Amino acid sequence: MRVLFTSLPFKAHLYPRVPVAWALRAAGHEICVASSPDLLEDITDAGLPGVGIGPPLAPAETMAAIRERQEAAERQPDGAPDPEVLLRIEETRPDRLTYDSMHGLFTVMTTLVFRNHSQPRFTEELVAFARRWRPDLVIWDPLGFAGPVAAKAVGAAHARLMYGLDLIGQMRERYLRALHARPTPLREDPLEEWLAPVLAEHGSAFGEDVVTGQWTIDPGPSWMRLPVNRRCVPVQHVSYNGRAVVPEWVKQPSQRRRVCLTLGLSHREVLGGNRLSVATLLDAVADVDAEVVATLSADQLGSVTQVPDNVRVVDFVPLNELLPSCSAVIHQGGTGTMQTALALGVPQVIVPGDLWDTKLKAQRLHDSGAGLAATDASRISAKELRDMLVRVLEEPSFARTASELRRRSLAVPTPAGIVPVLERLTALHRRPAG
Repeated sequence: MRVLFTSLPFKAHLYPRVPVAWALRAAGHEICVASSPDLLEDITDAGLPGVGIGPPLAPAETMAAIRERQEAAERQPDGAPDPEVLLRIEETRPDRLTYDSMHGLFTVMTTLVFRNHSQPRFTEELVAFARRWRPDLVIWDPLGFAGPVAAKAVGAAHARLMYGLDLIGQMRERYLRALHARPTPLREDPLEEWLAPVLAEHGSAFGEDVVTGQWTIDPGPSWMRLPVNRRCVPVQHVSYNGRAVVPEWVKQPSQRRRVCLTLGLSHREVLGGNRLSVATLLDAVADVDAEVVATLSADQLGSVTQVPDNVRVVDFVPLNELLPSCSAVIHQGGTGTMQTALALGVPQVIVPGDLWDTKLKAQRLHDSGAGLAATDASRISAKELRDMLVRVLEEPSFARTASELRRRSLAVPTPAGIVPVLERLTALHRRPAG
């Protein structure tokens, strides 16, 4: 069969797709990955065929715009509404889960996030490519609704491949319950109001499968998964971190305990910078009895005047190669870093940012006993962070729990193991076009 993958134009969203794509290709299926032209080099570096869809995104200009928006928000007077609050789809407080609150959330998310990642030109070109290539299965990014639009246009089966927690699925179920409790004339769904005309333009009708897939492929650990009532195909996390040469020093035994300090790809590519002072991070590890490997770019080090003697700074090293030699990892809660550390049984210290699911994932990791999470990244001091790291290094329970979670993860089917499941589900859901 032919399988079309779609990805947001960021490495952090592409990389979780690569092991599943490899598995399908190794089983004899044809694969293609569709994304912005900005991502084509990374797709082909992974050994996968790619197709550029839509215009280039000019990432430097995008990052500059994000930074400008963040700086403008910081200049707002005390008491002014934080625009990011309107995007907090991870909300769990009952007073924020009223119909009005959730309706406002989906209105803002549809306008500022969903439509932005499925702009008309991208959707039209993806549909046109799908009609030429004729995929049997489309595996799409949970934030990229052009994927299911293209799948329905050609009668392909389609599924989401998760990046992080299923916040959209969880909030969507809550919102639909509140929506259906209202009188019919008062039922307004901003997501359907946007997607229904797009689907109609390409010969299809709106259904909830366009929002959450006919099924979901989830590489996240079962104990962290949200209780969403959709068919889930669990898959073991297999780390892929891009093309890289492993430095010789990584292969050599360290004279001291080794700690990895990383801010991940998302904070370089997507979020407009770091929510935590790099200087604070380096101060926190300065007098810890450990070799600290800090994967920081020159831009991230721009405000740092001195690097501690026990810190080795590298721009990039693949985490799946570095972490096996580490006793702990400090990071901001990115999905790729957290998943890789869990898969390798490495205890974690998380200083999470505010957006999407980072705080929720960090709290669940903290509750599991495999690490510690800060409650307020914007206010944490170097001493507090140092104390967290020392606890994780010195108290054996963290390493034991991390090792147990790794053992449990090995019981989940590998990407190769789910190929027969994907074949059966595709045969069940594939329909003639039109």
